[in-house]
Amino acid sequence: MSVRKIVVGTDILHSHLHGVQRPSVLRRAMSRYFCYTTVFSAIELFTGARNARETRAVEDAMAAMKVLGLNPKNAASYGSLFRRHRGRRPMDLLVAGLCCDTGLPLLTARRAAFSGIRGLTILTPGDILEGPGATPGAPIRSRE
Repeated sequence: MSVRKIVVGTDILHSHLHGVQRPSVLRRAMSRYFCYTTVFSAIELFTGARNARETRAVEDAMAAMKVLGLNPKNAASYGSLFRRHRGRRPMDLLVAGLCCDTGLPLLTARRAAFSGIRGLTILTPGDILEGPGATPGAPIRSRE
């Protein structure tokens, strides 16, 4: 039996931490997938933490997932990614690059921010919330 794996985007984590939706997309995703996030999402969340309670909540969320980091051997592929997608948020490109490097899909509500990135598979909250035991309907895989 293979374990299904996904990378959870900053927006999904933020929504979970701030109780935007119940049940949270993150809780539903964690019940079906082994969830990863990225060091870049962690940086964004820690940057936005306004007090000790919020910092602890981010720490707890990071402890519940494996956090992917940048590997220097992939620097050339990231350089190419940044050249092809000038004008995009650098953090978004770093997250997308990690997803492409690991071959894992990205769960995000910000589909437009990641569309057109070759090799990136995008899952949305709708893919996760389609019902009990749902599997993603038709994730978008960019071929650019």
